[in-house]
Amino acid sequence: MYFKISKKQFFNTLSIVSRAISTFSPLPAFSGIKIEAFLDHLILTGSDSDISIQAKLDTNEEYLLEIKDTGSVVIEAKYILDIVRKIDSDDIEVEIIDGLLTKISGHSAEFKINGMSVNEYPSIDFTKPTESFTLEGEKLRTMILQTSFATSDKETRPVLTGVNFECKDTLLQCVGTDSYRLARKYITLDKSLHFNVTIPSRSLNEISKIIESEDVEIAVNDKKVQFLFDNILIQTRLIDGIYPETSRLIPQSFDYQLTIDSKDLLDAIDRASFIKNDGVSVIKFSLDEKECVLSSKSVEVGSSTEILSSASFEGNTLEISCNGRYVFDAIKYLNGSLVKFSFCGDMKPFIIQTINDDSVLQLILPVRTYA
Repeated sequence: MYFKISKKQFFNTLSIVSRAISTFSPLPAFSGIKIEAFLDHLILTGSDSDISIQAKLDTNEEYLLEIKDTGSVVIEAKYILDIVRKIDSDDIEVEIIDGLLTKISGHSAEFKINGMSVNEYPSIDFTKPTESFTLEGEKLRTMILQTSFATSDKETRPVLTGVNFECKDTLLQCVGTDSYRLARKYITLDKSLHFNVTIPSRSLNEISKIIESEDVEIAVNDKKVQFLFDNILIQTRLIDGIYPETSRLIPQSFDYQLTIDSKDLLDAIDRASFIKNDGVSVIKFSLDEKECVLSSKSVEVGSSTEILSSASFEGNTLEISCNGRYVFDAIKYLNGSLVKFSFCGDMKPFIIQTINDDSVLQLILPVRTYA
């Protein structure tokens, strides 16, 4: 194997592919990037068995790619990334010179690094699922950000560590929950499909960081989902198990409504966040049509009280307490200048939405306080 390529393009692609590689790799070969040189293109692959990323680079002017000899090798990701990043040259040459010993050079710098055989790299089935649809990259990124943050980080209920994608006809519903809060987003597709899958939030978060293309093709079956854009293919496993029926958790009627400037409320929650009980910042809303107050209290730390001057409240007097971080996250990912809280009681779940976008909804369970 022997090829020459633009350093910038090579490093950028290596960086993308390496996002699939876990620090605690289940197999030694999965700590490396598989590099395959064919007659007219280069394929780079990274995986940790849950998520796999494959990039194809063609021999064109954009990549300045010249393949002088075909072949393949697996090189430890952290080493090749560091080497390519530090080489001070516009282009890089990669050559297998003796068995698996690989020379990486550019300008006056030359490195020799021991590679691994591609035979040690587990086979990954990149066959494309038959059902597919296309979304704008920015729309997909927003959908991921508005739902994945609400998933659980505990493996006690694995299905809650992912975002559920359920499509009925042309309506795609995406839901993330950890059983204490919930985030739901609706998107209308341009074709009719039927599927119900749960995608690991870690995979989705990596995808949201990589997406640059205007359009992303998403192909799905009951075993895996693929995201295809530009020269990149990202494939992730699905989480087994039946996702809970979340629609019954969302109230349909409300007795109270709070409207407030999102930045004002975020700032107020942030100011009160240092007051914690058992490591949790619990905030209390005391609401009536004359005055809206946000407070926080801890026996160990002290208390804070702030009048929410930009708030407008409709309904009888209401006092409700909740996890401050949950409210902060929900508002941050809604991305609206004005947010609306809808309540139906002091110990009943409440929802948060922006004024002008009904497609996304955040639900939070209140907490009981005794002070």
